[in-house]
Amino acid sequence: MDEKDTQMVEDNTSSPQQIPTEKADNIQVAPPPDYSAPKAKAEQLENAKGWESENLIQDLEKELEQSNYKKGVFDLEFKNPKHFTWMLVAFASMGGLLSGLDQSLISGANLTLPLALHLTDRQNSLVNSGMPLGAVAGAFLISPCNEYFGRRWAIIISCILYTIGGALEAGSINYGMIVTARVILGAGVGLEGGTVPVYVAETVESRLRGNLVSLYQFNIALGEVLGYAVAAMFITVPGNWRYILGSSLVFSTIMGIGILFMPESPRFLMHKGKPLEAFKVWKRIRGTATHEAREEFFVMKVSTEMEEAEVAAGRTNRFPWMDFFTKPRARRAIIYANIMIFLGQFTGINAIMYYMSVLMSQVGFDTYDATYMSLVGGGALLIGTIPAIFLMETCGRRFWAIAMLPGFFLGLVLVGISYHINSLSGTLGVYLAGLVLYELFFGSYAALTWVIPSEVYPTYLRSYGMTTSTGWLFLSSFIVTYNFTGMQKAFTKTGLALGFYGGIAVVGWFYQIFFMPETKDLTLEEIDHLFQKPTAQLVRENAKSAWGVTTDLAHARFHKVFIENNRRRGREE
Repeated sequence: MDEKDTQMVEDNTSSPQQIPTEKADNIQVAPPPDYSAPKAKAEQLENAKGWESENLIQDLEKELEQSNYKKGVFDLEFKNPKHFTWMLVAFASMGGLLSGLDQSLISGANLTLPLALHLTDRQNSLVNSGMPLGAVAGAFLISPCNEYFGRRWAIIISCILYTIGGALEAGSINYGMIVTARVILGAGVGLEGGTVPVYVAETVESRLRGNLVSLYQFNIALGEVLGYAVAAMFITVPGNWRYILGSSLVFSTIMGIGILFMPESPRFLMHKGKPLEAFKVWKRIRGTATHEAREEFFVMKVSTEMEEAEVAAGRTNRFPWMDFFTKPRARRAIIYANIMIFLGQFTGINAIMYYMSVLMSQVGFDTYDATYMSLVGGGALLIGTIPAIFLMETCGRRFWAIAMLPGFFLGLVLVGISYHINSLSGTLGVYLAGLVLYELFFGSYAALTWVIPSEVYPTYLRSYGMTTSTGWLFLSSFIVTYNFTGMQKAFTKTGLALGFYGGIAVVGWFYQIFFMPETKDLTLEEIDHLFQKPTAQLVRENAKSAWGVTTDLAHARFHKVFIENNRRRGREE
């Protein structure tokens, strides 16, 4: 075929292709590629890499020079961009510290607060559950704040709510004031909880995303331990509950000031059609020295443009929320993320954390010992989170979830059995063993309830998806916490711990085996491709994988299961 019989055309990524054409009037035009198909979309992104990424970086560098860009007061920059990443993650993850702190501070305050404000059991239940209830309201702020103000300012607004709520808590003089304070505080928790994991996920390297988002859960656990420690410090001080609840003001102030010096998420800026602004941020936090960094930036730009084009061509209404019902890819993401949250919340963790001191007193500890022994449970949760930080990306989300859930189910079994032991020492021993086991394994598992929602939604729906996931998380927390006392009376202590919480853990374990995809090592754009797969195909693949692992374990091929399989996982999708 000579040159006259061939014409050169370019696809959306400007990759040259040769398409044969017929002569004369019998010209056949090649149909446009269907980018809605997962395979075609993946090939499009793959073809986009290479020399074009280098050209894009060069063009943006020239545009940046011509714009006479000058760094502002809050535009920090390090010679090594990796140092910026760690600082960004450290300040953003302080939101988890505040969230955990405010969850456990109320546990210590519970020992004296009801008497000081003359609260009934029902009123005290609302005071305890006021924060998760407010967090549901805060979740509805995620979409408008993230879409109109950006990830960074959404976090700053949450810090303001934290500060107002903490100050009102410390100064409360009646039931109405303390409930209002808890709700405002909760609004900050909800807004921050749905923004920080996304902010981190959108800014860090894909190979570290699971580990660094897991730091948020680590800080929650650290905050809970710190809250129990603060309660123990002030338990003998008159009016101790005011000092206990007001201590969070210190941390909300530090976090708010630190976030002022952090940049906006580059993917958010790209989503808003500001590639030059995204490039400025990318240079500060990721750099362009390596080929991988330049390539990832280019793929981010291409995929965002493709996504926006698909949205413009395919959506029949002006409401993004409807895509969760009409688009299979978005529908799979929202169902998957929210089932993971359900498994994390309805296995009882927040009820146990909020009522830790009360539960300790139920098994025989006095008021002061109960406060100090709460540190045992909180410390176990903190220690359990550490493996997730270092091993989440090594083992993968799916492997991690399936391995951790049976561990905290066993802890619930021991807690349920402890109530039927006649001797006090036996009850305390078995209860504490069960509690520690439960907290250790749940600490590792809980990181998934933040990692999964932060990475599974498409860019244009990420803030909307996090609104539903965060709202559902804290609504679940409210339901479990508010009804804890009543459910304990109705189910009995053993029935609630073992029958209800443990039963959900067992059902969830089978769900994860068949329905949980693996997103380890994938970029956010590659995860988008993964969720294009039909659910039936995913179930078949998971069933085959589970049967293979079961067979390997039965034949004692432990090295293959725990080492080789994890090495192979990653970019196979």
